Amino acid sequence: MPTAPRITLISALAQSPAPASAAMAEVWPEAVINNLLDDSLAPDLAALGAITPAIHERFLSLGRYAALASDGQKSTAGILFTCSAFGPAIDRVKADLPIPVLAPNEGAFDEALDLCRQAKGGGRVGLLLSFAGSLRPLSDEMEAMAAQRGQAAPRIEGAIATGALDALQAGDTARHDHLIAKTAADMPDVDVLIIGQFSMARAAPLVASQRREPVLTTPHAAARKLRRLVEARTRQHPVAVGPALRHVVP
Repeated sequence: MPTAPRITLISALAQSPAPASAAMAEVWPEAVINNLLDDSLAPDLAALGAITPAIHERFLSLGRYAALASDGQKSTAGILFTCSAFGPAIDRVKADLPIPVLAPNEGAFDEALDLCRQAKGGGRVGLLLSFAGSLRPLSDEMEAMAAQRGQAAPRIEGAIATGALDALQAGDTARHDHLIAKTAADMPDVDVLIIGQFSMARAAPLVASQRREPVLTTPHAAARKLRRLVEARTRQHPVAVGPALRHVVP
């Protein structure tokens, strides 16, 4: 019987591991889930205003630690970052490790672009967020993914649910969900709407009740894509005993 794959979730918000773990349990119940959390990353990014070399190094350290974590029998099969504002730093980790490493929005962007492929002018994607700092990097990421696929970039309709993240961090989940649903209701018609942060996934039923188009949550789409990547790698390397870092520190 195949060994259950070990997956590490790396988060920058204390509210992200729960929806990520819940999505993994639904999509990939056989996986063994571990969590790493550095909740200083989001406030540091907000204070700095940019992803600095120091933040790149912190992400490399987190990725390398996650890849090496082992109980003596299982090594990490894949890593899922749940923090949406750190795309360039996550790309550095991808280049550093041989195992699948997934940015939080990749799966949802893939699915949204599939839905928009035949749409006139590249289609329209709604991007609903609670952290304003994520809007520009995520829009750039989707446009870059469309270009890599040879596909016209969709028009991105971004919206920020102002106050929702503060409410969630204060423990007021009802207000969090209400503010997100209210913002979703005011967004224009699109071909697909993405709830763009893991911490927002709990509001998905309320959002869907306000919309007619498909609504994607990032943790579920990420879990689907990571499962595909890890299982494909397992088929290609069935006797691999674990990841080896590409950059070995003597």
